Amino acid sequence: MSQTLFQLAFLVAVPFWALMILTPTWRWSHRIVSSPLIVLPTLVVWAFAIAPAFGDFAREMLNPDLAGVRALLSRDEVVAAVWAQVIAWDLFIGRFVYLDSRRRGLHPLLMAPVLVLTILLSPIGFPLYLALRQLKPLPHASSSAEPASTPLPADTH
Repeated sequence: MSQTLFQLAFLVAVPFWALMILTPTWRWSHRIVSSPLIVLPTLVVWAFAIAPAFGDFAREMLNPDLAGVRALLSRDEVVAAVWAQVIAWDLFIGRFVYLDSRRRGLHPLLMAPVLVLTILLSPIGFPLYLALRQLKPLPHASSSAEPASTPLPADTH
């Protein structure tokens, strides 16, 4: 069962990654990915995986130490749950990257490899995106040269 949940954790996230990478400009991609609820399927997998070990897991998380966490990670159901948690976190980060890059107008061909890197190694992909986003800063709502009451142009997306 743990092996199935381990594999399922990524499989339930794949459709959302596919929307962000393969169809980034499609209106429905933006609409679907705009919801933070896209991480829920992976978190449901987490709940099923952690259920048999939840008491031990909760006790260790309330007072963690290296030996205790190492012992927990020797259990297949805990590894599957931690994997699901990592997948959910990476998806949440990927969601931020996708939405922010769309607001900034960063080209999808630039963003596709960044999103793939975020799936594989989010500790590298996310900082890379933070550097890339400097290429297109968001426009300021108002500047000192304009009165505060100047209306913003309508969003055309």
